[in-house]
Amino acid sequence: MTEIERDTIVVGLGAWGSAALWRLAARGIDVAGIERYGIGHPLGSTHGTTRLFRIACQEHPGLPPIALTSLRLWRELGEETGEVYVRQTGFLGVGSPTSTPVAGAIAAARSAGVPLERLSHEELAARFPTYGGLAGDEVAVIDPQAGICYPERFVRGHVAAARRLGADVYPHTMVTAIEPGTDRIRLRTPTVDFLARRIVLALGAWLVKYVPELPLQPRRTPMYWFRPRQDATGAYDLAHFPGFIRALPDGTLLWGHGSAEGFDIKIGPGDEAGFFRDTDADEVDRYVHQDTDIAPLSRLVERAFPGLDPQPAKVIPCMVTNSPDGQFLVGPLISDPRIVVAGGDSGHGAKHAAGLGELIARLVVGEEPYTPIGFLDPNRFATAPAGLPSR
Repeated sequence: MTEIERDTIVVGLGAWGSAALWRLAARGIDVAGIERYGIGHPLGSTHGTTRLFRIACQEHPGLPPIALTSLRLWRELGEETGEVYVRQTGFLGVGSPTSTPVAGAIAAARSAGVPLERLSHEELAARFPTYGGLAGDEVAVIDPQAGICYPERFVRGHVAAARRLGADVYPHTMVTAIEPGTDRIRLRTPTVDFLARRIVLALGAWLVKYVPELPLQPRRTPMYWFRPRQDATGAYDLAHFPGFIRALPDGTLLWGHGSAEGFDIKIGPGDEAGFFRDTDADEVDRYVHQDTDIAPLSRLVERAFPGLDPQPAKVIPCMVTNSPDGQFLVGPLISDPRIVVAGGDSGHGAKHAAGLGELIARLVVGEEPYTPIGFLDPNRFATAPAGLPSR
């Protein structure tokens, strides 16, 4: 069996792994990246053209510095490549004053030092007439620094940058076993063995198959795109219908953004709406079902945004991987500190990809993290280490 030896190997080149490869290569590390599919593929969690980008992240007060680092790094990479990886078009949090999209955004903005604009119920209805079925207590906050990011584009950008900096990349290569030895960690594939002093496992929904001690649950999560009714053309473009999270009066969350650059209006439900189902990453249902995937969301969209055709123009299955507390798991394993894991995106990982790649690179080479990351420690759920199985 042929052997390839590198100082560090990143396994999984989606949003986080590709960023880690880039940031390690930027430090001159002898690094390689392995991806079981193609670069920017549609089979994991990093596809679907766009994701929301927010700095005032309501999921945890420790996240804004990571989002800001992503913004800086993507701007720097964009200056080099001529590509746009983040588009700051503004963002609305809509709901009752105590709802997560409103109260959570206010708390996150205060923690991050991000200015928000507040809209009363009357101002919301006047400025955004596309919002239908507004309850009398629904208000909004606007984060002008937020917007959208482009996951497939930045994955390709990360990997291309890493290659320019000397990294080797092995697409269409599946790691079948991880064997930690005394001096090196052996990664087995059907055609070649890789040896490394350190590895990064950024495997998305597949991570729990390689590190079963991590309490991660992959979930099937369809993505949806809609088009306006004939008389609403133009009202739902990105300039007039920016990114949003809206808590409906019954507590159901909807999120999305308007159309631009050839893509349609994107709207999706929150996990509490019952659309997401536990899955196995190798056996995920990639069919789309009218009764369970489409019809329930169509009813919500018709009520919340009556100017849209409630029948989606396109639906694509995706996956998120939830952790028990909804926070990422990023850091070295207590069972083997040579192995850095990066997983548990919990549905909000794309906006933090470049910033997490920088953190992962710092953890790998022993640099100080640029922000406190104790809340991301993967060992916070640790019991007895279960070891690393073969696939």
